Amino acid sequence: MKEIFKNIPVIPYEGAQSKNPLAFKFYDADRIVLGKPMKEHLPFAMAWWHNLCAGGTDMFGRDTADKSFGAEKGTMAHAKAKVDAGFEFMKKLGVKYFCFHDVDLVPEADDIKETNRRLDEISDYILEKMKGTDIKCLWGTANMFGNPRFMNGAGSSNSADVFCFAAAQIKKALDLTVKLGGRGYVFWGGREGYETLLNTDVKFEQENIAKLMHLAVEYGRSIGFTGDFYIEPKPKEPMKHQYDFDAATAIGFLRQYGLDKDFKMNIEANHATLAGHTFQHDLRISAINGMLGSIDANQGDLLLGWDTDEFPFNVYEATMCMYEVLKAGGLTGGFNFDAKTRRPSYTLEDMFHAYILGMDTFALGLLKAAALIEDGRVDQFVADRYASYRTGIGAKIRSGETTLQELAEYAASLGAPALPGSGRQEYLESVVNQILFS
Repeated sequence: MKEIFKNIPVIPYEGAQSKNPLAFKFYDADRIVLGKPMKEHLPFAMAWWHNLCAGGTDMFGRDTADKSFGAEKGTMAHAKAKVDAGFEFMKKLGVKYFCFHDVDLVPEADDIKETNRRLDEISDYILEKMKGTDIKCLWGTANMFGNPRFMNGAGSSNSADVFCFAAAQIKKALDLTVKLGGRGYVFWGGREGYETLLNTDVKFEQENIAKLMHLAVEYGRSIGFTGDFYIEPKPKEPMKHQYDFDAATAIGFLRQYGLDKDFKMNIEANHATLAGHTFQHDLRISAINGMLGSIDANQGDLLLGWDTDEFPFNVYEATMCMYEVLKAGGLTGGFNFDAKTRRPSYTLEDMFHAYILGMDTFALGLLKAAALIEDGRVDQFVADRYASYRTGIGAKIRSGETTLQELAEYAASLGAPALPGSGRQEYLESVVNQILFS
């Protein structure tokens, strides 16, 4: 097999002092952190769409990066060249998982029967490439936002024919996910939303989205899919109002329609910030509801109001992410780099620089989050802050052994309550800085 990434070696770990641009500074796969190897804390995945497909196109200009990998685009030869490139890339980086949309793998045909035939062919080829490696599929999904037929959504479409086409794509994507041993299946409702209420029946559309998800669960379980289904929240873009606005909204939707036993959240950092939250917030909301499943590891640019999908470099954010993941007991999914190199970073070597950056950022975040937990000051402060609920009237409130009348009488006996204890936010932030930079 012809080498695609020539002059790129297997990426070694060389430590924080290394100046080698093609070496890890913090990601040491076998290093034990809180009793487990780093590679188990951080099951990294390659995003097929950005890494092997995205060429740097934006609304003002065409591709800057050549992702042909020596084959003519729009052909099955190119589809196989992307497989070859992807597996060489993952092997050289030590990335053990990949994620895909159906139309990332093959060029979509005018007839779905031909598209499915192509998907069968390419998935056979991927299976062959997987043999003798420890590379696995993290999750699959169907692209139900790019084709013009999905201009009004997929499950939320006003067209029953489009709804059926979405169902057909999901069925095939689930078949592929099971065939490739995927651990999860994602719904990103990129166009499941609306532009104006003047032409929209919101209740009708949300009911139909739920129907489509129930059908997917029923079919998936019938063919042996035992993994988690995921919703990936996003508040806007491409639709003005998307129904899966944030983690809390998506969790409420799942519970309303009886989907919460099969679904968890796939949280993306950039989507959380577009919703006006921190990445840490959506992770915490998912975790406390027992629905933290998987993560799209990227970051946005707060100076830009759209989904920039940058490779993560903010160690503070990565630390806070890993703090939530460690406190939640880990993920059922993994860390998918739903990120693309910047438009001027167009060489094949830049692809490696980007993944080294992302993997090192989360490795350093893991180390600092573990240190924060082992330090104990933040956790102890939070526990002490709610100490008034461990005894007396507070304990009765928590145990449900009181009434509104008793609480009113207790309040009257106080005259006026003392101020609650200081939140000491600045002190706690200084503790985090000490852990990060000492």
